Amino acid sequence: MTTQPSRTLDTFDNPSPERDYEIAFDCPEFTCVCPMTGQPDFARIRIRYVPGQRCVELKSLKLYLWSFREEGHFHEAVTNQILDDLVAVLAPRSMTVVGEFNVRGGIATTVTATHEG
Repeated sequence: MTTQPSRTLDTFDNPSPERDYEIAFDCPEFTCVCPMTGQPDFARIRIRYVPGQRCVELKSLKLYLWSFREEGHFHEAVTNQILDDLVAVLAPRSMTVVGEFNVRGGIATTVTATHEG
């Protein structure tokens, strides 16, 4: 398996598809670039989902999140893109992605994007 940034999200079969249960991930070191200034934006990305038939593999999720490091994204756009990409490969029963972006210009930003299956 690669150790380079990648937009590929690997999955595996849900070991308990008959049951509703929640999986939560916390990525406190997310980085992208401000599209206006080119300066780095730092955030904590929190992902919570109730899986359907598929679950996301953690290393691929780490490399996926890493792939945003050198790209310019508004906070709202990148949070929604993460949600859209995960929903596309997992078809979860529900999912929420929260981007908690560090203070810039005296303002901290939190973006919450939700999918109900």
